[in-house]
Amino acid sequence: MLSRVADSIHWMSTYLERAENVARFIEVNLQMILDLPLFQEQTNHWKPLVSITGDDAYFYETYGEATRENVIRFHTFDHNYPNSIISCVTAARENARSIREIISSEMWEQINQFYLLLRMEETNGHALSNPFVFFQEVKTASHLFNGIMDATMTHGEAWNFGHLGGMLERADKTSRILDVKYFILLPKLEYIGTPVDDTQWGVLLKSTSGLEMYRKQYKHISPDNVVDFLILNREFPRSIHFCLNEAEEALSKITGSPPGTYRNQAEQTLGRLRSRMNYTTVAEIFSHGLHEYLDDFQGELNRINTEIGHTFFSQELPRKEEGAWQS
Repeated sequence: MLSRVADSIHWMSTYLERAENVARFIEVNLQMILDLPLFQEQTNHWKPLVSITGDDAYFYETYGEATRENVIRFHTFDHNYPNSIISCVTAARENARSIREIISSEMWEQINQFYLLLRMEETNGHALSNPFVFFQEVKTASHLFNGIMDATMTHGEAWNFGHLGGMLERADKTSRILDVKYFILLPKLEYIGTPVDDTQWGVLLKSTSGLEMYRKQYKHISPDNVVDFLILNREFPRSIHFCLNEAEEALSKITGSPPGTYRNQAEQTLGRLRSRMNYTTVAEIFSHGLHEYLDDFQGELNRINTEIGHTFFSQELPRKEEGAWQS
């Protein structure tokens, strides 16, 4: 396969996954405001959603104050911000256009419908007046594309490059959603262990579409169980461990490496990261520090993305700056 084709399908899936996860980040905040009056009273409850991007300077120069409308517009319809939903879907569409002969016609049609939905919502303003419905539509459009890709495209080399990109992006964003909860959405230490804390963990599970599956396994919400579910669970499709397993399998199918072996640096680094997670416990994560653990994990993921770029695309993927979303 041409490196250009592999690069395009990898980034097509990455950008669509990123668009969905941006919607999830905003939903965390919106749900928190509804569920927690104390959180709603804080004047800066939209500011954290700017801080986690690492692009504070651009935001404040362009928008000024971190209000609800400004932050939603920044994350959703800012064509000059490369990680806004509209920018991600536009980039995914351009990558898909360049490989029309590789992807199915149904995939191309779904990306176009997703793009047209965003342009229509940008014009009519429903994203601001009814954000819960809008961000649900964004997630549904992404789910539809993933389902169509899975059902209409041959699961060969091209499909595996797309799956690899999507799974690595999902793992990264699940880690960042956890990081946001632990350090930003819990503004006071005295909330730890209280109903406020439990509500916040519940909102976080909702943002990953995991609350129902979590309840089936654990019943009651506790920080230890939530971290176990979203990091170490091998069956929930948005957990970090699940995503790494899927990514490693896709990469080995691309290279043809037998299980437990590697043929390039990307496979070696990904295999080591996944192997460590096999034997990690929640107690070890909290002993190390949840934020520190997630920060180390994101650094390893950056290395893997860089090595994938060197190995398959004949170029280095742009590194993420500390705290930034750009890949």
